Amino acid sequence: MKQRKFIHIIAAMGILISASTACMAAESGTALKADTLRTQPYADAKSSGALVKNESLQILSKKGAWLQVKTKKATGWVRLLSVKRAGTGNALKGTMDVATGRAGTGKVVSTTGIRGLSAEELKAAKFNEAEMNKLDGYAVNKSVAQQFATSGGLSSNQTAYLKGAK
Repeated sequence: MKQRKFIHIIAAMGILISASTACMAAESGTALKADTLRTQPYADAKSSGALVKNESLQILSKKGAWLQVKTKKATGWVRLLSVKRAGTGNALKGTMDVATGRAGTGKVVSTTGIRGLSAEELKAAKFNEAEMNKLDGYAVNKSVAQQFATSGGLSSNQTAYLKGAK
């Protein structure tokens, strides 16, 4: 039962990520480094131009670890890590700080989520009972989990539950 709830949460996160990608249209950014623009979002795709460090660009779309960008000279695909999106940092900052445990620490962490499901894959998803049963088979009981954690040198840490909305 808990595993199915987990799957639902993951699916909801995927939908939110897909929706945020749709909102990215015509977002501006800056090239963090010189790179090659590609005709397709693949490392071995043909070159469609060059990206110059600190060059302004428009972000047209995202696919996995790739962004489709438009510069003054060319349009093409470039690795996500080669681009700094404009306006990042303050949107939903307070909420994200609390959610990530970074509130008040001053420590900034940059991550890139590149694995996930596309909007088309989410729309085409079908329930697969065999895979759900397979997922249930990965579950272990509390004593097995504690034994595994102890063998890895981990110690127990009690964390209070968040209070629910009233």
